[in-house]
Amino acid sequence: MMDICDIIGNVPTPCYIVDESALIRNLEILKGVRDRTGAKILLAQKAFSCYHVYPLIAEYLDGTACSGLFEARLGYEEMGKENHVFSAAYRDSEFDEIVSYCGHIIFNSFSQLDRYRERVLAAGKKIGLRVNPEFSTQEGHEIYDPCSPVSRLGITRKNFRDDDLDGVTGLHMHTLCEQNSDDLESTLNALIEKFGDVLGKMEWINLGGGHHITRADYDIPRLERCIKMLQDKFGLEVFLEPGEAVALNAGFLVTEVLDLTENDMPIAILDTSAACHMPDVLEMPYRPPLRNSGVQGEKPFSYRLGSQTCLAGDSIGVYSFDEPLHIGDRLVFEDMAIYSMVKNNTFNGMPLPSILLLEKDGNIRKLREFGYEDFRTRL
Repeated sequence: MMDICDIIGNVPTPCYIVDESALIRNLEILKGVRDRTGAKILLAQKAFSCYHVYPLIAEYLDGTACSGLFEARLGYEEMGKENHVFSAAYRDSEFDEIVSYCGHIIFNSFSQLDRYRERVLAAGKKIGLRVNPEFSTQEGHEIYDPCSPVSRLGITRKNFRDDDLDGVTGLHMHTLCEQNSDDLESTLNALIEKFGDVLGKMEWINLGGGHHITRADYDIPRLERCIKMLQDKFGLEVFLEPGEAVALNAGFLVTEVLDLTENDMPIAILDTSAACHMPDVLEMPYRPPLRNSGVQGEKPFSYRLGSQTCLAGDSIGVYSFDEPLHIGDRLVFEDMAIYSMVKNNTFNGMPLPSILLLEKDGNIRKLREFGYEDFRTRL
């Protein structure tokens, strides 16, 4: 099998490369869960919207999950299977079009339910409510914690109206972020404690995303026990909507060293940017894996990796290498299929990276190339 390092000298930089073989490995794992449990798995497009590979994903999964009109249309047009939508609030002018694309419409409040219920039912679509079990399993990342005390996402038990469920056939819960199935199991216990009486009246439940099912240490048997418990105890159809798990470790960002400078330590200036091309590095924050590197001091030559932009804090982090870096060297950041392409931007006039597909036969196919007009037309 071809290694990414065999091709990095022949691609433009910066560029994202989606690895088809790695994508298929993830999809086969997810399909295994589907086949053994009967649960349905949807691609959460907020993490990975590379629609060029939707036909491939459609061979393994049941459809897409979306957060608004544009994702709803993309899933409908490019995958054409089941389509579920959740939004914290819907815009009235967009709502009927969203309903035309989606089979399951999930509301974040009874106010939204009361406003739009009849339009959903008239269209023959299913209604769900997002609930908040108020059980946080995350530490240190409140920005990604839907169960934080200040969360706007999901209806808490004290605000849930048992007498206003006409037409509601399902519940939605999304509380996890890059987590294992032990956290799902604990959260389900909290959900049942608070909403068990409601679950008994429902036909389906959507467990949202954040399930790192394709990670090497993920406990799939525990996940499948959780699914079976919901099926057996409440007679529910179960949906999962992972995003990261679909494309986990299935993409790369290739960049070139443009210059070498020094301040408190050696600095390498790259033609990629944390702020523009991998914003979670600054937002989360996290340290993206870099092929053939170590942490500071682990290998003989350490460098702070930064960008061309004028943002002083546009630094990817400190990495160490076996040999000194040189201008023109190519570096390969890993796990760059998820969230990078959907969240990137053109701050400072930085060009967006090209998107390439490393096909399973070793061929490279260019999916998208960006230029000045892509920057200009966003303004």
